[in-house]
Amino acid sequence: MKNFKFITLLSVITLFASCDNDDDNTTVDPSETTNFTVSIENIGSAYSFIDSGLFNTPVGDANPGPATPGKRYEFTVNAGRSQKLSFATMLAATNDLFFAPDGNGIAFYDENGDPISGDVTDQVYLWDAGTEVNEEPAVGSNTVGMQSGPDTGEVENGNVLKIADVTNGFMFDFPEVNEIISVTITHTEGTLFTVSIEDLATASLDTSAGMSVAPLSPGVYVVHGGANPLFTEGEPDYGQGVEAIAEDGNAAPLGDYTAENTGVTFPSSPGIFVVHDENTMPLFTSGSTDYDLGLEAIAEDGNTAVLAGNLSGLEGQISGDVFNTPLGSSGPGPLLPGNTYTFSFTAEAGNSLSFASMLAATNDVLFATEDTGIELFSTDGTPLSGDITSMVYLWDAGTEVNEQPAIGPNTVTNQLEADTGMAETEPVQLLSNVNDGYDYPSVNTVLKITITAN
Repeated sequence: MKNFKFITLLSVITLFASCDNDDDNTTVDPSETTNFTVSIENIGSAYSFIDSGLFNTPVGDANPGPATPGKRYEFTVNAGRSQKLSFATMLAATNDLFFAPDGNGIAFYDENGDPISGDVTDQVYLWDAGTEVNEEPAVGSNTVGMQSGPDTGEVENGNVLKIADVTNGFMFDFPEVNEIISVTITHTEGTLFTVSIEDLATASLDTSAGMSVAPLSPGVYVVHGGANPLFTEGEPDYGQGVEAIAEDGNAAPLGDYTAENTGVTFPSSPGIFVVHDENTMPLFTSGSTDYDLGLEAIAEDGNTAVLAGNLSGLEGQISGDVFNTPLGSSGPGPLLPGNTYTFSFTAEAGNSLSFASMLAATNDVLFATEDTGIELFSTDGTPLSGDITSMVYLWDAGTEVNEQPAIGPNTVTNQLEADTGMAETEPVQLLSNVNDGYDYPSVNTVLKITITAN
């Protein structure tokens, strides 16, 4: 999730305006103002994978089992432009060898953003997990098919390496990868792809005991954005289940791990806050189309610059600013799980607070207060303090047609450039009123928002 195309305002703009009221010409006593600090913490979950699963039943078979020569595994995945495919499947008859792409994975889209279809075997390698000392394939007493039970053999405590780079254990002349396995990706429709992993009919190993077949084991696949999702070349196995596949063709442990770590990570983008007169609507009016002052740029791209430039002209505006740098960060960026934005301001009785930031991984969904904001003082003049998460909602800006979060080609993490996607002219409305068929989180599962009167 490192490639979000947020456009952030690098210089902070702070605007203060005097508040004139035709019904009250008295000068405001500074002692009646209160300083507030708002904290926006991303409490959501960070997931390693956008999709994952096991492949364990060859096409045409009724039950799970190895893919013997001439058989193949198939599975379908849903992937966005920024995502890659990785998988692991054992080369049976060995101690701890497996087939997998390198740490970058295999791209589902070309450099122009178009979906691919074709043979990708040249991006697959034969790896040594470094967890068990190698013996002669199909001959050694601890190779799969010869061992007395699972998880036998001499522990190696080595690193994950391409088999061509391994210099210890039994040296064996393995066939080229494309002589054993064939991997293809076929684009079906939209963001859907079918992956085929075939054990070639001619797959075999030339051993001292004669020719031996070279089946593939059940395995695990993941769709991911970052690098090295299942292992890192030159480092020990992560201990998450690759060893069980590489040594015994047991995909369950890695399948359990990947399932627990599969989902959509929802950051919050940099945003804008506005202190304004009560009952004014500086950022938007619920049920009406966007003001075209810059909220769209936040909702679609996390870009605060346009709205910041129009800050002084917003209805009822008294002060305001950009918030864009997570605590502890050296510069502006999105608010990832575990991080916090803060901002402070001064207000007086009769003032309200509005703010907005993007629910990243979407097309144009916002975290925002009600259109009239949050009243900062009670009727008796007591300043607001405490958890205000329940006063923040998810809004659809109505400026871009929604697609599946984190997958759609024009969602913020997958678009080729800023401000792409099918435009629409719908009213700004609560996301709960939009029936687009996609799943979204609740505000309180992503953010915790508190305000403190100092």
